[in-house]
Amino acid sequence: MRSVDRPDVSLATDPLDELQVPDGTTVEEHDLVTDGDVIVGGRSTVEFGVRGRNVLAGEGARFGGDIEAEADCRLDMWSDVDGNVLVGRDAYLGERVHVGGQLVVAGDLDIGDDVDIEEGFEANGWIVIRNPTPTIVFLFVYLSQLLRIGEDEAARELVDQLTDEEDPELDPLVIPRNARISDETWRVSTPAVVGDDCRIHGNVRAERIDVGEDDEVFGSLRAKGDITVGSGTTVHGDVTTRRGTVELAPDARVLGDVSCGRLELATQAAVDGTMRASGEVQMVGDVDRDPQ
Repeated sequence: MRSVDRPDVSLATDPLDELQVPDGTTVEEHDLVTDGDVIVGGRSTVEFGVRGRNVLAGEGARFGGDIEAEADCRLDMWSDVDGNVLVGRDAYLGERVHVGGQLVVAGDLDIGDDVDIEEGFEANGWIVIRNPTPTIVFLFVYLSQLLRIGEDEAARELVDQLTDEEDPELDPLVIPRNARISDETWRVSTPAVVGDDCRIHGNVRAERIDVGEDDEVFGSLRAKGDITVGSGTTVHGDVTTRRGTVELAPDARVLGDVSCGRLELATQAAVDGTMRASGEVQMVGDVDRDPQ
């Protein structure tokens, strides 16, 4: 992936402080689909269904469709799923989770009190009724403890396991806390990074935005800070920042207007609408902004 590197383990780094959309992520018939893991912060709303490897959701997360997890699925307390939950391995549901459809688990089911599954559940392994420790809370407490006692290597191994055990090269899809993701708007109060070869529906609203190469964004981009659009990417809308720089790489195309503080435009980039910059406008040669 060009822009989203696997994060280094650091006490100063919060894995949920950025919207991270890995390479190849698509929206298919109202489902958000990725090859790797899906990590959703607490109190976030995802109006799509979700398909990925491991699916982990924090307290009070809401999903507008089905969840399909190839491996494990962990939903913390008060999470709400409108559709079915289909799990290829084990499932962990905290107390007062609501599932509007059916729960089907190929492995074991660990379930808390007052869980409401409207169309019933099926598990091929053990079923344990208790209140599992909230997943996100447990992971961060454990990770912080490892770092505090100087077990950096063990902490890095934990991060690797959290993303994808069988293919550690796959980056997770990370949705930060209190985000709202829908066909209309992807709204977060953090930076947003979109990988390469993605197909996204909705207007992206973030602190700053970095969109990769060969993407299709069916919506506009709006940020307080800088916005970069990679080579071969098409934005079906406006690109707007209050005070930041907009950088359009070679073969990037914006079908709407561009408004910014400073504009850096490759000679082969295209803007179908008007271009407005309160500061400098710079035309640059066809040099890839990521020479590696």
